[in-house]
Amino acid sequence: MLSEERIKLMTKMAAYEENEGKRYMAIGSYFRSDYMGKQIIHSVISATVAFLLVFGLWLFYHMDTLMQDIYRVDLLGIGRKVLEYYVIFVGSYALITYIIYSFRYSRARKSLRKYYNHLKQLLALYDIESGSR
Repeated sequence: MLSEERIKLMTKMAAYEENEGKRYMAIGSYFRSDYMGKQIIHSVISATVAFLLVFGLWLFYHMDTLMQDIYRVDLLGIGRKVLEYYVIFVGSYALITYIIYSFRYSRARKSLRKYYNHLKQLLALYDIESGSR
């Protein structure tokens, strides 16, 4: 005999698995440090590529003045300044990534905890039904 409460719970769980559950289960399969490390590494690589693209465009735009003043320019000072901008840019990008993905991870874990509680309830309902027969 089918239990109405069990069917409602199974329907709710199936809807969760179909929608947000896919993404949250993928996140939940990682330890927090592994997930955060992976996302920060991706972020640093993306920020480096973005910085290099912007810096390349800036170089291309100012090429004529740079070529005219190449012997009067302090190349070491410019290199330090570019490195300083790079560290600030990538550091802030990594910090923002840490905050965002930390929030996402905690939200996924909370959602998965709720899902696992529903699984326990479903198991209890099955146990009650099998014990009553």
